[in-house]
Amino acid sequence: MNELELKYGCNPNQKPAKVFVASGELPFEVLNGRPGYINLLDALNGWQLVREMRKATNLPAAASFKHVSPAGAAVGEPLDDILKKIYFAEGLELSAQATAYVRARGADRMSSYGDFAILSDECDEPTANFIRREVSDGIIAPSYSPKALEILKAKRKGSYLVIKMNPDYAPPAIETKQVFGVTFEQKHNDIEISAACLEDVPTKNKTFTPEAVRDLLIALITLKYTQSNSVCYAKGGQAIGIGAGQQSRVHCTRLAGNKADYWYLRQCPKVLELPFQKNIKRPDRDNAIDVYLGGETFDDSWQNLFTVKPVPLTLDDKISWLENLRGVSLASDAFFPFGDNIERAHKSGVEFIAQTGGSIRDDNVIETCDKYNIAMAFTHIRLFHH
Repeated sequence: MNELELKYGCNPNQKPAKVFVASGELPFEVLNGRPGYINLLDALNGWQLVREMRKATNLPAAASFKHVSPAGAAVGEPLDDILKKIYFAEGLELSAQATAYVRARGADRMSSYGDFAILSDECDEPTANFIRREVSDGIIAPSYSPKALEILKAKRKGSYLVIKMNPDYAPPAIETKQVFGVTFEQKHNDIEISAACLEDVPTKNKTFTPEAVRDLLIALITLKYTQSNSVCYAKGGQAIGIGAGQQSRVHCTRLAGNKADYWYLRQCPKVLELPFQKNIKRPDRDNAIDVYLGGETFDDSWQNLFTVKPVPLTLDDKISWLENLRGVSLASDAFFPFGDNIERAHKSGVEFIAQTGGSIRDDNVIETCDKYNIAMAFTHIRLFHH
């Protein structure tokens, strides 16, 4: 099949809508449900991301996509008990592929609500069982075990979108798209992200731990498929804060840094011990935690979620807890123009950075890194994505 009719385009009024290839067959097969325009944008961008992450790390990879940018991306590194708790994965059987998706989904659960799940490897039963419990629009993977496919086909009253991707598909070297009747053409961005990107280190600290190399590769590959401007904080084999589509790079750094801070604050004892009622829905719990971390006061409408009124999380509590956040890696899809980005990154525990380099203020950026003993590499690669 070389053409597929879609429900509609970006919006319901944009009909008719379809996808097609000029020659050959579409590289995917719809096993269940009916895709929309944005579903396939998420699926095809996300597939490229996890395929490259799998190759770079030799670990199963996953991403959680929303509106053509990843809300989270990760590889299948084991979870400790605290992460299992904040990701709602306690007591579950988790394969390496399931763990990758649990990490990707869990990094920013608010943004991942209603996501498109992207898997690098076969979707197995543990992964399908986790997805079954979550609010999600669809999934793409290279294959599905019979039991996993049965589980997913039953989701959303049988309408859950399940797509099988041809893992051997290679796109044409030249890609095109239209905007307002004008056709754009460019070479497909086939640049490879590898450890060789981290060899030019202009800072005094030139040491990248193996974990930092892994996390920087994850962050850079994530940015390759994130709407620009973008930056990504990573730790433990996953993105922990992604700032996408901002016009100012320092706003990307702040946005993503705030998400990384929230990720770590969710591991704070006061948050872990919030007195939730039993059997409340996970989205309600996610919303309540976000309000709590934001310092807002719970009014009477929230009290049905708790057994007793929560003890406030003060600014001093937050500062004290965030002082423990260390070993974070940060990547940028283009150069940092000023040292203010480094100042903000340092507040979120960043010790390793990869960025393009080439700003007229590189000296200021390097000086600020040296001030905090941060190791920074110039990749000499720009990763704009639109």
